[in-house]
Amino acid sequence: MLPETYTALLVDQREGATVAEIRTLTPADLPPGDVIVRVAYSSLNYKDGLAVTGTGKIIRSFPLVPGIDLAGTVIESGSPAYKPGDAVILTGWGIGERYWGGYTQLTRVKSEWLVPLPNGLSQLHSMAIGTAGLTAMLCVMALEEAGIVLNNREVLVTGAAGGVGSVAVALLAKAGFSVVAATGRPETHDYLRMLGAARVVDRAEIAAPGRALEGETWAAAIDTVGGDTLAGIIRALAYNGAVAACGNAGGVQLNTTVFPFILRGTKLLGVESVLCPFNRRQVAWARLAQDLTPELLDSLVQVVSLAHVPEVSRQIVAGQIRGRVVVDVNT
Repeated sequence: MLPETYTALLVDQREGATVAEIRTLTPADLPPGDVIVRVAYSSLNYKDGLAVTGTGKIIRSFPLVPGIDLAGTVIESGSPAYKPGDAVILTGWGIGERYWGGYTQLTRVKSEWLVPLPNGLSQLHSMAIGTAGLTAMLCVMALEEAGIVLNNREVLVTGAAGGVGSVAVALLAKAGFSVVAATGRPETHDYLRMLGAARVVDRAEIAAPGRALEGETWAAAIDTVGGDTLAGIIRALAYNGAVAACGNAGGVQLNTTVFPFILRGTKLLGVESVLCPFNRRQVAWARLAQDLTPELLDSLVQVVSLAHVPEVSRQIVAGQIRGRVVVDVNT
């Protein structure tokens, strides 16, 4: 049975300023779709921080509920794929940007956007993984498909203390790679070693100007930063190495040469999770549920209430958040 009212965080624009506020809504306010989900948790990603604070042009039309992912339970379904009581995850597909997102206690969505919650994974831990963790796993899968295997060279993760980076470090370490974590925050070094990093380097070393082709340093890399950092990685990839690129926090321009590609056979692999097909999502989520223990996920995460999202959004945009932030929409 649908509740008479529910709570959501709504972002609107007033006199040119972005305003985020808690609102009480009714089922009549629900967006279109064929499945109604009682939301338990969402998460706070860098993109969400930009949306809530108005720092970036993320939200396409106002007013909108932000939050690019959610986990919850089906309470009404017009789809044969889901029935009331099913636990589900939703990441991507434009929610929190074009469509109603996860910062709400109730939502209606398209059934084709959903993925069943994997066995053994709690709803809270699914959002400790969230869009960031899914992206990290898709990066790992892309490197595997590019032929990256264990050898005596190190694998680099940039933006390592962030959401994608933290999960990427943990996944690669679990797979047996010698992981180097790049970060600009010295206070996160112990945290990154706890996740499995063999060593930590200053991000400035990776982004520093260099020759068109540097010494063969990295067997592979997962880059969440872009810009000069990605260019620096490409110059230092080993023969047949690959970098999975999934972020642009450090810039959108890529200044490089063809030499790493034509002389070393290196690969630049673009990774995105918004429109990732259902079958690939299922594979990724099953692996995440298997490879990330509850204890590890607990160490990655802080849980905040819906009311605290605007404050924490300012912190994540300022680069002050370590790991993952889960939003409990019912507190």
